[in-house]
Amino acid sequence: MPADIHCDAELDASGLNCPLPLLKAKLELNRLASGQVLKVIATDAGSQRDFRAFAELAGHQLLREEADQGQYRYWLRKK
Repeated sequence: MPADIHCDAELDASGLNCPLPLLKAKLELNRLASGQVLKVIATDAGSQRDFRAFAELAGHQLLREEADQGQYRYWLRKK
């Protein structure tokens, strides 16, 4: 999967602790149409577990996730 995935919206949740990055991502996804992609940036290590579980439970597609020096990035395609 290319690193330059097109995203329709971006959410910077840096500095927020669990569960706020996920809650803000859910609100942002609600604004998107089916098939659109949300990129989320977070700094909470717990967000990795949260976003994986959320995508699976909610039926969204976790297209990619990256971790780099304490920053976590997720690309979610809304179902």
